[in-house]
Amino acid sequence: MTTAHHDAGLLAPGWTGSPAAAATGDSAYLRALLDAEAALTRAQEALGLAPQGAGAAVTSVADDGEFDVRSLAGRARGGGNPVIPLVADLTKAVGEEYGPYVHRGATSQDIMDTATMLVAVRTLGLLLADLDRVQRALARLAAEHRDTPMPGRTLTQHAVPTTFGLKAAGWRSLVLDARDRVTAVRDSLPAQLGGAAGTLAAFTAYGATDATALPAAFARELGLRAPLLPWHTLRTPIADLAGCLALAAGALGKVATDVLTLARTEIAEVAEGSGGGSSAMPHKANPVRSTLIAAAARRAPQLAATLYGSLAAEDERPAGAWHAEWEPLRELLRLAGGAARDAAELTEGLRVDADAMRAHLDLTHGLIVSERLSAALSAVLGRARAKELLTELARRTYAEDRPLGELLASEPGLKDVDLGDLTDPARYTGSAGSLTDRALERR
Repeated sequence: MTTAHHDAGLLAPGWTGSPAAAATGDSAYLRALLDAEAALTRAQEALGLAPQGAGAAVTSVADDGEFDVRSLAGRARGGGNPVIPLVADLTKAVGEEYGPYVHRGATSQDIMDTATMLVAVRTLGLLLADLDRVQRALARLAAEHRDTPMPGRTLTQHAVPTTFGLKAAGWRSLVLDARDRVTAVRDSLPAQLGGAAGTLAAFTAYGATDATALPAAFARELGLRAPLLPWHTLRTPIADLAGCLALAAGALGKVATDVLTLARTEIAEVAEGSGGGSSAMPHKANPVRSTLIAAAARRAPQLAATLYGSLAAEDERPAGAWHAEWEPLRELLRLAGGAARDAAELTEGLRVDADAMRAHLDLTHGLIVSERLSAALSAVLGRARAKELLTELARRTYAEDRPLGELLASEPGLKDVDLGDLTDPARYTGSAGSLTDRALERR
């Protein structure tokens, strides 16, 4: 009989083994809960609401290795959250002298919300490190392929030429958008402290002359932002996390989706540096990194929707709305973090086949530059005649399997027109190069 492995990620290869996985696991959450409890006692001590030594006493025993996660999880069903059994165990571990100062004046949601902010801050730091790897790899690709022409595709069809450099620069722009939003959210996440109904009344009952000073002291102990108000039912921090994580997953999903298209056997303009194998077909090198990123991007919006739905939280502390956030938020952190890990590996190892891109520009027999020809020939033949001629020649290019340039060259009215440049797709990439340069100026 095999041994059960709790939360091993058997069905989650997109985040298993990622830095985000370790930063959001049950042990990491327990660590954050204990950090919050210890910081609360230290903050109260600093304001004279707990005796000297209480903070150190709680901190010294707040070791996540000394508390049984499985036991806490089982007992959490009794009160609906893991803080209640943890406080009991921590109070016992601290002992009679300082035990009464564990969790004093707080409510379970204060600790759970604060721990969630700690987990988020720690995970977002790891996510940002991988996003930086991605943007640096994309900057390199954009610069290297600034002038590499390829078909621009709209509604799945060849449209006009573009460059791979501009495509990579666009990917990077999205990643930088995600980075900036994640950074702003990480730096804004607040501690939570309000007591039973967000009035801080218990701290006044325990002797605080100005209980409003305590949340800021608590936040300082943890490196979080001081809250303007207790936010038990004012869930902006959770909504901000939902938005930035869904955006990050979606931005990386755009890169993955394009790679999946361009890596198709019949296109093969790019390839993952080390594709995955198939259980049945030895010849395959599947784009696994892109596949897992795309899967994360598909799931993230629904998880974010649950978190946005929890904004409608009743009363001063809600039943259900707050509880509904824990699992989808953790999964969002994992998905975005795993996608960033995979995207770093994908972009750092991406192989670009410039020859294939150039060859594909000719798949439409030269029609990919019809927009340019329409403008150029209108000046020579008039707009109506130019449109009529190009429409007719477009039909003939396929019917006769002949290049558009060859057919144009046989037209008497175009004998004096230099068709070489006009019909070369590589010479019709517009401002792609300068746009790429502009995008790469962003840091």
